[in-house]
Amino acid sequence: MSDTHHALLVIDLQNDFCPGGSLAVQGAHDIVEPINQRILESNCVILTQDWHPSDHSSFASQHAQHEPYQIIEMPYGAQVLWPDHCVKGSHGAAFHHELLVDRADLIIRKGFRRHIDSYSAFFENDRVTPTGLEGYLHTRKIEHLTIVGLATDFCVQYSALDAKQLGFHVTVDLNLCKGIDINHSLNEAITAMRSSGVIVKPTQ
Repeated sequence: MSDTHHALLVIDLQNDFCPGGSLAVQGAHDIVEPINQRILESNCVILTQDWHPSDHSSFASQHAQHEPYQIIEMPYGAQVLWPDHCVKGSHGAAFHHELLVDRADLIIRKGFRRHIDSYSAFFENDRVTPTGLEGYLHTRKIEHLTIVGLATDFCVQYSALDAKQLGFHVTVDLNLCKGIDINHSLNEAITAMRSSGVIVKPTQ
């Protein structure tokens, strides 16, 4: 595989998903340095960044008598209600301070539309509204993606499944990911990715 046809996609390595953040993923800090090493080895690096308005519809605080992690129906389907997180311009939305952000070729911001959440690096949760990443990758003639970051069972999984459906060769490196694991969502995500043809490492 030629490096010129490969990109590293780093998902949501932001303060609110790291220890001390409002939606912290256990062990998130541990993957920053090894991801940095992968960034230094990569020809093309793309970062995604959750970038929500303060009144985003996925926040439990916007729904009376609902608590974080409850699931409600939105016009586009089931939606987990989250603690307020990654509010645009806030410290929580900023990338982890050790991440080699300056090595990124592109930063994709997602979730900035109030009425719809966005897990995938490619589409909003309506599965229709694009982020523009697909076009960028085609312009760069990228064919292979390695996906790492947070969280395995949400934004990593959605990005990997979409990338595979769009025709990219996709690898998810679980050594460089951490999951939330709501009601066995982590194992379900890994199974779904493998079933779709995503290469999930390490293999079991």
